[in-house]
Amino acid sequence: MSKKKEKEEIAEKEEFAEEEIKETAKEAEESAPEEKPEKTDEAREWKILAGKLEKEKAELEKKLAEEADRYLRILAEYDNYKKRTAREKDEIYFVSKSDVVKKFLPVVDNLERAEKFSSGEEFAEGVKMIIRQFFETLDALGISEVPALNEPFDPNLHEAVFHDEREGVPENTVTEVLQKGYQLGDKVIRHAMVKVSN
Repeated sequence: MSKKKEKEEIAEKEEFAEEEIKETAKEAEESAPEEKPEKTDEAREWKILAGKLEKEKAELEKKLAEEADRYLRILAEYDNYKKRTAREKDEIYFVSKSDVVKKFLPVVDNLERAEKFSSGEEFAEGVKMIIRQFFETLDALGISEVPALNEPFDPNLHEAVFHDEREGVPENTVTEVLQKGYQLGDKVIRHAMVKVSN
């Protein structure tokens, strides 16, 4: 083979190789734009999904805050209910106890009157024992006598039925107790009937 022919063949091969390179590059360029939209679509889908998740998260956080607020309100209402129920229970207990004691008070009044006017030492001693026992029972129930004699008149504790014109006694002072008053703790069961100085 002549050198000229060899050169021509080499030139043809180089030309062929260059054309193949160009074709391969062209194919690569043509295929690259097709892949790009796929990646763009995938990224767009991820962004949409991320947006949906963010929105869902915000909604769930809002619902959680609402439920937490609702829970705190229910808790406060329950606490108020417990306090109100305890107060009502205490009030019912006071009223019930007071009603029972009120029924016994006239008995005490009569016993105290009998003690003053009865004759015979044994009779008087027996009445005193009954009265003492009755007062022990009242004390066990938490019931005490309303302080009255020589105390300043207090309309919350006393009921004035007579005025007294005694000299040397400060004005609005209880001078005589006509009927004892009783209280349960700081609540009055029966006001003391009293004479009050003018």
